[in-house]
Order: sequence, then structure tokens, then C-alpha cells
Amino acid sequence: MASRTWSRHREKYSVHIFDELRLDWGSLVTQQHGLQMQLVRTFTMFKAIAKCLRVPSVLLLAFIMLLSFTIHWVLLKPLECSHLHVKYTKPPATFTDNEERITEIFNAISQKVPSVSFTHINSTTSAKNSRGIVLDLKKQYCVGDFLTVQVTMFNHIGKEKTYGGDFLRARIFSPKVEAGASGRIEDLNNGTYKVHFTLFWEGNIKISILLMHPSEGVSALWKARNSGYKNIIFTGHYDNRSKKVESECGFYLDSDTENCEYGAKEDKDFFYCIKPHNVPCESLIAVTSKDRSHTYLSALEKTLFLRSNIGVEIHQNPENIDVVSCKRNREEVKPKCSTGMFQPFPSGYFLNNVWYPAFCNLSTYDPQSDISKCIRGKKIYIMGDSTLLQWAHYFPSIMNSLKFFDLHASGSFNTLLLLDMEKNVYIQWKKHGHPLLIAYAFTVKDYSTVNQEIDRLEGGPQTIFVFTLGHHFRPFPITLFIKRLLNTRKAIERLFLRSPDTKVIIRTENTREQSVGMDRFSDFHGFIQYQLTKDIFQGLNVGIIDAWDMSIALGTFQLHPSTSTVKNQINMFLKYIC
Repeated sequence: MASRTWSRHREKYSVHIFDELRLDWGSLVTQQHGLQMQLVRTFTMFKAIAKCLRVPSVLLLAFIMLLSFTIHWVLLKPLECSHLHVKYTKPPATFTDNEERITEIFNAISQKVPSVSFTHINSTTSAKNSRGIVLDLKKQYCVGDFLTVQVTMFNHIGKEKTYGGDFLRARIFSPKVEAGASGRIEDLNNGTYKVHFTLFWEGNIKISILLMHPSEGVSALWKARNSGYKNIIFTGHYDNRSKKVESECGFYLDSDTENCEYGAKEDKDFFYCIKPHNVPCESLIAVTSKDRSHTYLSALEKTLFLRSNIGVEIHQNPENIDVVSCKRNREEVKPKCSTGMFQPFPSGYFLNNVWYPAFCNLSTYDPQSDISKCIRGKKIYIMGDSTLLQWAHYFPSIMNSLKFFDLHASGSFNTLLLLDMEKNVYIQWKKHGHPLLIAYAFTVKDYSTVNQEIDRLEGGPQTIFVFTLGHHFRPFPITLFIKRLLNTRKAIERLFLRSPDTKVIIRTENTREQSVGMDRFSDFHGFIQYQLTKDIFQGLNVGIIDAWDMSIALGTFQLHPSTSTVKNQINMFLKYIC
């Protein structure tokens, strides 16, 4: 479906260009006809003058001069700028266009996020007082059946809630067979929710629905996140000959002094540092970051984010059900996993600690058993944060011939390169651009954003580009993340125009620890970014590795997934490219 859509887009794009070229050619023919008529009129005029004045030498000189003048202004002058008249179906987006789109997306999210206030925690949602009940409870369920749990919310004094917006997390799981799947949450906006599950496996299945944040907390988090850039301090390290200086950096600097500007002007995505005295901006070599002792939350709002109030179980009746295999629900044959496929939610499930996508066929054999053949001759570019850095360290464990090449880099979070000279395999990991929340100094000499890196790719059938954006953006206003996603989408579109057979894979962000810094690192912020990632890249011929769905299904609260989870992510990656 996606490939056909792309073909229609490309055909429409090409035809429109040629239509415009035909229009320009028609105007050129018209100009040439006008020139001929001008020459005829000029020649007739000078013939009459010559006959009257009887001065053929003067006629010849005047004729040559006027002829030259006519050719230059009527024919040659327009041709000098004829390329400016070629129009395109999708003209390059201007800065204003991009800002309008960012504002539009921001407003759409804001309309969905509750805007509520409270004067006492007793008026907020209570997980202990809320109740869930299985609708249309059956004596027996079959694999493939659907299960719906209705959840009714109450506050701490037992009063039923009349509005929605609570941040919930739902899953079903069976510990004995290492199985788990996410639930899809439907907010009825009246204090009641429906949680929909697909029963993917047989056995005793437990139900878990957690209240991560009450709607009052969600409202406070959204307002706090978009209040400014003061959560993180960035420090730039400059080295100019023997002079080493430091300077404050960030996306917004509350200073009237001269700033150094870093970033791509065409993307309007800048990072700034206060310019050190008598030190050129080009001498910036590294950046560090740390939390600022600052919060946009009020003292009352902060009480909602004590660890004891986060991720509290809501009681359901019943708490578990039994599922059997039935002939009436025979599993349909799924297509081969490929880029461009639509992914539902949940997008898959774990069984025996193996991830099975719900929308495509993951063959019974281990994809990693044939990795040498799969990635032979491939150039794989991986760009993101430390969750994708795990991939770079995992590859050599399943392909012994891959060896790290020492790039002799200094500092932390440096570019990594893996090579297999015999099989002609090239794997590079590189950090994504600012923001990077790293206490140790990391070099910026090889700095680039994901979209800049994509624009540098030649592409081709042997090229794969994998990226993730997420965790490091959480402490900043969501508009920064939206801008980066939009710029990245444009870069992918440009890549597919020049090289449509390049593979692009997006690994979504995953859940993380919920013990500290909820105003900055809450999974609510991650969930909004996860939804944005899927929405903004929808319709492109890319593959999605749904790390968020995987972590919900497993019920994990850790920034860096386990080795077995990384293995399952790479299984999906290999299915997309092999």
C-alpha cells in the first residue's frame, strides 16, 4: 500500500514538473515568434529609411546595432532566469509554514490534555477507590477473542469523577509462559474508561491497570513542560589555543550579550552559547549538562508525584481469566514484515519472551541465526541515544566477525564504528543532536541532527538508516520535539526522492524509571512524544520498531531495556531489512 502511494506521489510530482516545463517552452516559442515579427518590422523600417536617405552604410550599421539590441532583450535576457519559472508540486516549506504547523500540532494536543486545577489532593483521582469490571464476562475465552474492562474513577473521598484525562497504563500477562501484551485505553471523558485487550495466547491471563498520574497531575505536567527551558543547564567548553573557557548554552538564553549560534539555518533549529570574550564561536569543542534546581510545579502539585502516588494498581473484577485454543478462531496468515505497513495498537505481544508482531509474520526461526547473510554488504547508520547505543554493543555478540574500529575520539558518547572486512559490513552509531543530557563532556565537533545526517546520505539498496528521538527531549517544551520530527520527516522525503530503495527504520522511545524528576522525565511526556512520532511519520515507507509497546507489555520501568528486549528489537529490525 505504502509503495503504491509513493509511486503515485512520485508520478504526480514528475508529471507536474514536466507540465510546467512545457508551459515554459510554449512561452519561449511565443517569444521567438515575437522576435521574428520584430525583425520584419525593423527591416521594413530601415529599408524605407535607406531608400529615402540613400545611405546604405548608415542603414547597415543601424540595422546591426538594433538587431543586437532586439536579440538581447527579447530572447536572451529571459533565458538567463528561465530556471526560476520551474514550479514544484511541494515547494520548500518556509520558516513561517513550519512554525504554523508546529503551532497547529501543539494546539491539537493541548485540546486533548485536561485543563483542571485542584485545591486539595482529596479531589484528585484515587486508584484505590476506583474500580474495573470485565464487561460481558464469559465462562470461557478463546485465543483471538477480545476482552473489555470498564474502569470507573473516584477521588480520594469516594466521589465519582465526572471528567477524564487520567494517565493509565494497561496490560495482560502470564508469568509462567513469559507472555504480555498492552491494552488500548479509550477515554469516555466522563470519568469512565474502556480498556480493550486482545487475547493472543492460551492459559491463565492476569489483568493489570495502573493509574500513573491523575488528570490533575497530567494537567500540571503539561503546563509545566511548556513553561520554559530552565530545567537543564548546558555548559559549552571552548578551547582557543592555550585559552580554555566555559560559557552558558541552551535553546533559549535570557541574556542581552552576543551569542554564538549553532545549527542549520534552513531548519531554524538552533542551539546557542553566550559568546566568550575574545574567543571565536568555532572554538567550541564540547558540551556538558546537568539538572537545574528549579521546577515549574507548585508545592501542592508536587505532592501528586511522590513515588507512592505513581503507578498504583486499580482493582479489577475478576483479576484474571482462562483462555483456551479454539478452532473457531484460527489465526489468519499474515504478510511478511516490510516497511510502510500500518501498525495497530497493540502492535504485538510477548510469548516465551519472544516478540510476535500482530500485523506481520515473524517466522518461527530466529532471525539472528542468519544475520551474516542478512547484513552482508550493508551500510547501517544508527543514530540516537543510549538506548540505540545498546544495539551497537549487542551486534558483535551475535556476529563475532564484527569488530570495533578505534576512532581515537576523546570525551564521552563518541561515535562508534563496527566493521567486518570479509563480509563488507559497515555499522556506525552516532548520537543525535542537542539536547543531550550527559554529565560528562561530549564532543560537538562531529555534531549533527538526525535530519542533517539523513541529508548527507547518498542512499541505495544497501543503505539502512535507524534512528530514535525521545528521552533527552522530555525536559523541554514539546514544540522543540515537534520541530525536530517535522525536519526529520522532510529529510526522509528528500532521501526517498533521490533514493527510494533506502531503508529507514524508526525505533520509538520506551518507558523509564518513575522515581525521580517527574516534572521532567515522566512517562506522560514520553507517551505524548511516542504518539507524535507515530503520527508525524505516518504514510512514509518506513519501518517502526515499537519499543514503547514492548515495554508496556513487559511491565518494565527502566530506561535501558534488558538484553532480551534488545534482542527482540533487533529481530524486528532484521525482518524489515532481510
